[in-house]
Amino acid sequence: MNENITKRNELLADKVIKGLESRNMSGYYAADKQEALKKALELIPQGSTVTMGGAMSAHEIGLVEALKKGNYYFIDRDQEEDKRAAMLAAYDADVFLSSANAITNDGVMVNIDGNSNRVSAIAQGPKKVVFIVGMNKVCDDIDGAMKRARNVAAPINAQRFNLSTPCAKTGACFNCKSPDTICCQFLITRYSRHEGRIHVILVNDNLGF
Repeated sequence: MNENITKRNELLADKVIKGLESRNMSGYYAADKQEALKKALELIPQGSTVTMGGAMSAHEIGLVEALKKGNYYFIDRDQEEDKRAAMLAAYDADVFLSSANAITNDGVMVNIDGNSNRVSAIAQGPKKVVFIVGMNKVCDDIDGAMKRARNVAAPINAQRFNLSTPCAKTGACFNCKSPDTICCQFLITRYSRHEGRIHVILVNDNLGF
């Protein structure tokens, strides 16, 4: 990555991490995907039960592959015959993996969900939640984070799943009530009541959507 962008990301990540810490969450900065993978594995004890939402960022840093090959019980809902049971298992998992659709520069995360299994697990259930977040997802404030989630993340995901929504066709949010909408539940994570539960790895890269 460009040296000037990297320096900017380091400084911005420091601000985000201080914001996360003020909200009883832990933040870390990874200079690249390899460093992000190393930090994630440090946060996930051997033998842990691990599951996830649709976190493309976890795939992109090689975390999912490492968990499948390592000494972990990884629940892959896409490979399970009973997907509902796999989703419900997330609430009792040791570790839940996620990303954020957007994060503010003072540490507030915004996530939008269709089935709501991801946002509900972030909010309550798993003992630990580990977020993998590219620096491309940092926004100035809640308004900016909501706009990013609705006008960047949601349309791309709708297109990825071949959904028939206005945003899939136009690339912009129409605040629709389409049967295919993936904007069913909005979660704003501004504070964690449980110390040591939420960990956010900020990666000096463009990850996810």
